[in-house]
Amino acid sequence: MARKPKIKITIKEQIGPKPCHRAHKVGQVYDFDMERGKLCPMALHVLFPAIDILRYGGSFPWSSNPGKGEFACPDPKTLLVFEIERAEEREPEA
Repeated sequence: MARKPKIKITIKEQIGPKPCHRAHKVGQVYDFDMERGKLCPMALHVLFPAIDILRYGGSFPWSSNPGKGEFACPDPKTLLVFEIERAEEREPEA
């Protein structure tokens, strides 16, 4: 069975005057597999397709690093920029 890469999610920037309604802050880091329940569902809706691309070996043409990409949450009052990164590979599940 193929190994599943770890996906790390980092909040890189906040654009907008209001605090995040889920209390996310710049600098927070999440392990997608272990902590996705702590992330805002609206942000996950945006991130999930991109996470799948990284998981299965894809990359983003606008990124200078093939294992990373930046995406924004959909809240226009408090736009957070999330960086997703394909990190070390996990052991296959039994």
